Order: sequence, then structure tokens, then C-alpha cells
Amino acid sequence: MYKTIHQYYLYIITNKKDGVLYIGVTNNLERRIFEHKNKLIKGFSSRYNLNKLIYFEIFQSINEAIKREKNMKKWKREWKIKLIIEKIPNWNDLSNNWFEE
Repeated sequence: MYKTIHQYYLYIITNKKDGVLYIGVTNNLERRIFEHKNKLIKGFSSRYNLNKLIYFEIFQSINEAIKREKNMKKWKREWKIKLIIEKIPNWNDLSNNWFEE
């Protein structure tokens, strides 16, 4: 019997370089980013037009993803920005070609 491998994602989205940051967790990153881009879920991200995926991490355990999310939400903004620019110095949207416009 095969064991199903689950993946969970911690992600950071923004509206522009050095803009507002939102940290979230999902089990389907593509679907969740689609929801953010199309403002399908009302709240913080739709209010601030947060629709650019600028960072993500993959986890095998939802508990680990949530633990990381809670930890990162306590970080100073400058620590989050340092993490982002280490991976994506120009803040390009990692989901740029995922969906047709």
C-alpha cells in the first residue's frame, strides 16, 4: 500500500516591493494564490490588494507549517524582508505564469 504524501505551504504575499506582507498556510498553493489574485476571500489580503507570491516553503506536516507561520508572524518586519531578498532580491511574483490573464 502506498502512503499518500501531503504537502503544506507557508507563503508570503505582497502588493509591491517593500509593501504590505501577509503570511499564510495552505495545502494547495496554486488554488490559494488564485483566490488572492481574484479577491475571492474577503479580508486583509483583498483589502490591501495582496496578490504577488514572493516567498514559500514546503512542509510534509500541517503542524510544522503552522508552527513556522506562527513563528514568522512574530518576527520583525526587517527579518521577513531579509528572508525574502535572500531568495527573491527583485521581489518578482513567483506565480507570474501560473494563470492566464
